[in-house]
Amino acid sequence: MTRLSVNINKIATLRNARGGNIPNVLKAAIDCERFGAEGITVHPRPDERHIRYQDVRDIRPAITTEFNIEGYPSESFIELVLSVSPHQVTLVPDPPNALTSSTGWDTITNKDLLKKVISRFQEHGIRTSIFVNADPEMVKHAADTGTNRVELYTEPYATHFPENPQKAIEPFVKAAEAAIQVGLGLNAGHDLNLDNLNYFARNIPNLLEVSIGHALICDALYYGLENTIQMYLRQLRF
Repeated sequence: MTRLSVNINKIATLRNARGGNIPNVLKAAIDCERFGAEGITVHPRPDERHIRYQDVRDIRPAITTEFNIEGYPSESFIELVLSVSPHQVTLVPDPPNALTSSTGWDTITNKDLLKKVISRFQEHGIRTSIFVNADPEMVKHAADTGTNRVELYTEPYATHFPENPQKAIEPFVKAAEAAIQVGLGLNAGHDLNLDNLNYFARNIPNLLEVSIGHALICDALYYGLENTIQMYLRQLRF
């Protein structure tokens, strides 16, 4: 069964726009868990324009569900993850000024870097995942790094889904099959929403987890956070 991890970055963005502590990011993480989320995801960036490093430290002891920290493996990020010890760390190839994640790792060119970083995390018992495009070759080479999982970057699927769902999902099915062949667990995320999530989950084999933030938080403005989380969970229950 595919788990739903709620990315709460956008709640932090709203807080930071005004200053102060409204909305309360820690309370939001606790509430998401209480409302049924099976994981909480955060993606702290160097400029802390949404999730701050202190948020990460505050959230970890306050929740019991899976905690997933995403980010580029700078030394400060690595130190944060090791100090907090989340259940999972997802390595993303974002430059410091990136607006949002826009591509996956080249797991051939960056293989040595990823090996070293992943080894450090796994020495501390932290499950690792690498953000990759829906490219079977990138998935297969990811296995050489020693990672536990890969996370498929699903923006291309979301973009092309309205015009041709079957064509949009084809490369993701192939990437998922490659993950199975090399023994990697499979996550997915980016621009998944209430319109395209069910089709994706039904057609991707061995999908363990989806991480959803922007669309879910936007939907919560209309439907309420508790109701929205339940709506997304229903898309994954079939």
